Amino acid sequence: VQLQASGGGLVQAGGSLRLSCATFGFTLDYYAIGWFRQAPGKEREGVSCMVSSSGSTYYADSVKGRFTISRDSAKNTVYLQMNSLKPEDTAVYYCAASKELLPYPALRCTGYYGMDYWGKGTQVTVSS
Repeated sequence: VQLQASGGGLVQAGGSLRLSCATFGFTLDYYAIGWFRQAPGKEREGVSCMVSSSGSTYYADSVKGRFTISRDSAKNTVYLQMNSLKPEDTAVYYCAASKELLPYPALRCTGYYGMDYWGKGTQVTVSS
C-alpha cells in the first residue's frame, strides 16, 4: 500500500489549491481516506476524511464550507479542494488510509481509530 500526496504550494490568502493523493496497491472502495495536517509546533489535525464504501465525509470545523474531499475511483486518487485559504491553513498536509467499512469517518479523522498507511506530506503555505 502506498500513498503519494501532491499539489501543495504557496498561495495568497483567499486563494485555492487542490491536493491529490494517488493510491497504489489497494482498492479505494474498502478504505477510509483522510487528509491530515501538521503546522510547526502544533499537533497533527484531521482535516477531512471519507469512508469510500458509504461516501460518508467528515470535516474539521476549521475547514467546513471551504474544503471538499472527493475521489476518483478509476484513478485511485483522492482529492482535497481547498478554497478561501487562510494563513492558519499553512501546514504540511498528509493523506492516509485505513481499511474501513463503517460509515463513521469522524472516528478516523479525530484519532479515535488510527490510520494504517501514510504518505509523505506536501507543504501548503498561505501568505497574508
